[in-house]
Formats: sequence, C-alpha cells, structure tokens
Amino acid sequence: MRNLLIVSAGVAALASTGCATSKDARPEDAATSTAAPAAPAPEAPVAPANPLLAKWSGPHGGVPPFDQVKVELFKPAIEAAMDTFRKELATIASNPEAPTFENTLAALEDAGRGLSNVETLYGIWGSSLSSPEYQAVERELAPKFAAFEDEIFQNEALFRRIEAVYNSPDKAKLTPEQQRLAWLHHTRFVRSGAKLDGAAKQRLGAINQRLASLYTAFSQHVLGDEEAYTVVLESEADLAGLPDSVRAGAAAAAEARGQKGKWVITNTRSSMEPFLTYSSRRDLREKVWRNYVNRGDNGDERDNNAIISEVLKLRAERAKLLGYATHAHWRLENAMARTPERAMELMEAVWKPAVARVREEVADMQKVADKERAKLKIEPWDYRYYAEKVRKAKYDLDQNEVKPYLQLEKLREGMFWVAGELFGFSFEQVTDVPVFHADVRVWEVKDKTSGKHVGLWYFDPYARKGKRSGAWMNAYRGQERFRGEVTTIVSNNSNFVKAAPGEAVLISWEDASTLFHEFGHALHGLSSSVTYPSLSGTAVARDYVEFPSQLLEHWLSTPEVLNTFALHYQTGKPIPPALVARIEKAATFNQGFGTVEYLSSALIDMKLHLAGDASIDPDAFERDTLKALGMPKEIVMRHRTPQFGHVFAGDGYSAGYYSYLWSDTLTADAYETFTEGKGAYDKAVAEKLRKSVFSVGNTVDPAEGYRAFRGRDAGINALMRKRGFPEPAQAKQSKSTP
Repeated sequence: MRNLLIVSAGVAALASTGCATSKDARPEDAATSTAAPAAPAPEAPVAPANPLLAKWSGPHGGVPPFDQVKVELFKPAIEAAMDTFRKELATIASNPEAPTFENTLAALEDAGRGLSNVETLYGIWGSSLSSPEYQAVERELAPKFAAFEDEIFQNEALFRRIEAVYNSPDKAKLTPEQQRLAWLHHTRFVRSGAKLDGAAKQRLGAINQRLASLYTAFSQHVLGDEEAYTVVLESEADLAGLPDSVRAGAAAAAEARGQKGKWVITNTRSSMEPFLTYSSRRDLREKVWRNYVNRGDNGDERDNNAIISEVLKLRAERAKLLGYATHAHWRLENAMARTPERAMELMEAVWKPAVARVREEVADMQKVADKERAKLKIEPWDYRYYAEKVRKAKYDLDQNEVKPYLQLEKLREGMFWVAGELFGFSFEQVTDVPVFHADVRVWEVKDKTSGKHVGLWYFDPYARKGKRSGAWMNAYRGQERFRGEVTTIVSNNSNFVKAAPGEAVLISWEDASTLFHEFGHALHGLSSSVTYPSLSGTAVARDYVEFPSQLLEHWLSTPEVLNTFALHYQTGKPIPPALVARIEKAATFNQGFGTVEYLSSALIDMKLHLAGDASIDPDAFERDTLKALGMPKEIVMRHRTPQFGHVFAGDGYSAGYYSYLWSDTLTADAYETFTEGKGAYDKAVAEKLRKSVFSVGNTVDPAEGYRAFRGRDAGINALMRKRGFPEPAQAKQSKSTP
C-alpha cells in the first residue's frame, strides 16, 4: 500500500509522492441492460470502461494517460478504484492462513495501485489545472477520501495481522528493509487510530472528514484571492524602475487576461517579488504587497480565519484522542527532531542572531533612503527595494546585472549537467508521451554509462490560471523492485511568467536557487533504489526530505555551472568572472531578511500547534506572538497564517515548517564534506551521498543515513557560517544539534 490519498495531503513545496505501477482494475460497466426483451432487439452498446482506471500503458514502462482525462471522469474512477481496493484489503484481512510478511505486508504493498494511479491524475489537476468544475468535485470528494483512509486504518482484522507480523519472533529473520517496512505499516496504523475503541474511532473519522473539507476550502480560497487580486499598470509612469524583463512578463500577463497594451502584476510570489525589488513607485509597491500578504484575510467569503480556528481545535482534539499532548507532539514523533522541544531549540538558536542581522540591514537601508531624501521609514513594501540599493552600494552588485545571464532553459541544461556529474544521469527530451498541458515537456533519464532507463522527468515551468503558486516536485510513479523493476516518473513545477515566443525567460537568482532546489527533490526520486514502494524515493521524514533538495542549491553558484550555463541572453557570452566574484562576496547578504521571513512562519506554525485546544483568533495570535518574539516591523512572515497552505491546506507541513531549517542544518554541514575534499564535484563524496542518502528512501532511519554519509551528526555551526551569523559557543551548540 503506497502513500495513498495523496490529494488530501494539501499544498506543500514538495508534493506528496508516489504512485506505483497500477494493478488492473475491472470496474463494472457504467451502463448495462438487465431487462430481458420478449423479442430480439438490437444489442445495446456497452459503455466503455473509465480510461482513468486502465493500467498505464505506452513507452517507458507505462505513462500517465493525460490525454484521456476529463474532470467528469474523476469521481466514478475514484469510487470504482476505492471499491477495488476494499476487495483487495478484504482478501488480505480474511486470509485463513497465519499472518506472515508475504501474505500480509507484501500483499498490502501490492494493494491499492489502481487508486494510487487515479489519485495521481486527480492531484495534478488540483494543483495545475484547477477549474470551477474541478473544484466542485474536489469539495465533494475531500471528506470521502478522509473517510476511506479511516476505513483502511481502522480495519481491525487487517491491523491484527499487521501487528502479528510486527510482533512475531520471525521478524528478526526478515531483511533490514522488510523490518523497516513492518515498522512503517505498524506505526502508521497505530498513529491513525487502529487501537482506539469504537466510539473514539467514530469521532476520529468525523474529525478527519471535517478537516478534509476545511483543507479544500482553505486552498480554494487562497487560489481565489491569487486570481482575483491583481494590479493593473496603465501607463509608463506606473512602470518606473522596472527592468525590461519584468515589464515583458507583466505585459504577457496582461495579454493573457485580455488586457493587451497594459501590464498586470499577478498576486503570486514570482510576480510580486521582482516588482517590490525594482519599482520606484512606492504607492504601487504597497498595493502589490498588501494584495499578496492579505490573501485569505480580506474579511470576505474567501477569508480563512474561521477555517484556521476550527482546524486547530480539531487537530488538538484528534491528538488527544490518539494519546498525544498536542498536534505538534503527534506530528514530530517519527520525524528526525522527535519532539517539538528539539525543533524549538534549533529555531530559537537561530532566531536571535537573525533578528540582530535584520537590525543591521534596516539601518543600512535607512541610510540610503535618508541620503536620497526619501522622507520615509522603511516599511515591509520597501525592504526589497532598498535592500537592492544596499546590495549595489556595498557589493557593486545589481541583480539586473545578473538576471540577463539567468536564462531558464540554460539553467535547466545546467541542472542536467550537474545531475550527470554527481549521479551519472543523462537527459534526452521525448515527445512520445501525453502531457496535461502544452507547456509541459518530458525528458527520459538514463544512466549515462550503461544507457539503462532510469525514469522520466516532466517539466511544467509556467504560471497559468488554475495553477497554484509556488514551486513543487511530484512523483507520478515511485521506483520499486517488488514485483519486477519499476522505474520512477517525477515532475518539477514552477510559476515563471512565460515570455513572448522566441524570447528567453530570465529569472532572478532566488528563483534560480528554487529551480535547483526542486530539481534536488526530483533527483532524490530518480536516485531511489529500493524494493518496496512504501519506502521509495522521497517518502522519508518531513524534516529530512528537504535535505537533498536544499543541498543541490549549492551547485548553482559553482564556477562550472556559471561559466558554462549562465550565458547572456543576447550576446551568448558567459557571466564575467568579476561578476561571479561579486556574487560570491555577497553570498550572505540579506540573510537576516531571508531567515526571519521564513523562521517567523515556522515559529508561528509550531506555537499554534503547541497551544493545544485553546480558542485561537489567528490574526490576533499571529500579531501578539510576533510581538513577543521581537519580530522586526519591517518584515512580514513569508507565509502569513491565512494563506499558509503548507500548514492549513493539509497536514503535510503542519507543526513541521521548521523542517526547512532542520534540513538546512544538515545541508550546510554536508556541503562542507565536498569543500573539505576535492570540491563540489568530488566523485567519491558524491557516490557516498548517493549511496547513503539519495538512493535509500525510507529503508533506514534518516539519522543513521546521515551518519553513514558524514561519519557523525550535524552541528549548527556550519549553518551559522553559511548564513554569515556568529557561531554559538560550543557549550550551547549541543542543545541545537539535529
């Protein structure tokens, strides 16, 4: 049984992973005639089977049938796949033979493949092609998914068999991977309420169904506000300060909305950030900023505050039912951190030096504003604008000078090259598979030495109506060797503004880092080499899954990538060494802003979920908690509570947004393994990384996997060096070591 019901996992930078190859499903015909006519009559046509239930066919081990998808097919396909899965589980649970690994856990791994495939398609439509018709189906199915998940985990006969295998003395005879699988299934069932009594199970089911509906409403509200609130620029005066690339993107966005001749700043991060960085129109900067930070918080029918309050209450009740002090304690039990207290220790260790750095950054910006006689105090909508001025003054580095060298397609080629150097992969574009949108392209991934097929990589880079904002990775199919060799299918998804035909898409350094980050998730999936699908690829602890992706960001700035792939979009010349040197010199610039912007969101997330069953007004809690933390008034949370999809569009990162900092602590320490060796492309270190981290999935405890790579646990000092913060005293370091 794979990580099923992925569509209820909500919005996250890393989308829920994976579907295994499907198992043949045989749904009953949609329409059959049961009447026996008195006289011969023409044979009634048999309705075709739902194509979404068919086994994936075609090249490369079978591919998703995107060309067969219609929104109206989702509900019947999902309901039929659920029925098939029920029968599979009933067969396992009612097996008269004594429970064994093979007839229980292995059988469970083989169940639900058809549903997993349908859910993959359904989830892609939800994140990338959401329409009013789809959203209506989504609202109807959300509680049904939750109820079905509870039906699985509260199946007493099935759990008794799983527990028997888990507690059997014969477990010691299993392979380490099989023992890990036994632990995983037993733990998932227990943590999902398998040991509760009947009344508690019934209440847990009601909670989960209500939460599923609330998560769906939350994400639809945010998407609605992103599409409803845009800023239309009417004249050249409104474009003051904007570089050509930003103007072109805004013009393309306007034309796509039927407003040719104007410019539109959409309500997404990829549109908001460059505008706030370069626009000299302070009034428009404030308008764009307020649109963005108030998503889900406008007091209208899409306001998310009441949803958040109810979600927090229900999560607290669920945690108590399951025997945990708070939702945070439940969520972190099997994470690397283990407890909320350990996660808080790390965050608090970084928070104070980050805030101190922000004070320095604001002072530098205020000096620039005063020198220009701007007659203002730095506000959140000014931060990026004046930070860019400081960057130029302090480091002689203008992002507009860098951006012409950051072509999306050239950077994609650079990512492929890095994957070849570190992991031995080669990429060749293919056109023999269906895609879900014309913008999507597909590459076959091979082992460049043997030529063996590894998997497929789908790339969906551009923003569109109905596509959620941000960037993420998906696994359409996970790697496994359980019932034969099954290769993986992964995707990377972004929201870049599409350029005019024939023109290069230029992106910021931050967006380039995000591009490499998400590709790191894809490489994690592509490198997988395990037997059982539930342990495959990126199906690891939440605070470990960001480690491989954040690690790959380091390769963007390597000279090998910049000299070969950072080519000027007009001249084709590589980025000048002097400019690279200035980029390196400014590597820790604005780290106060970046850390505080992120960490404030992570702290609010954790503190909300440590508050137990207290009645919470989200806006007031956010305001009061940030004040108590000493949040600089010049910065707003990266994800304010009413739009915090990681946390409130599903359970995925709830009480877990700290994971990025935890993983980056590993990242900073791990990259020093390369720099202590022969450099970023040290073959021996890369092989150890592949063997101990990227290929093992969840077959080993992540702490053990990291120690196998590094030879020890990670400390916080490398993280502080990476961000340019003072290193803590050694006595304090041990308290915040992951």
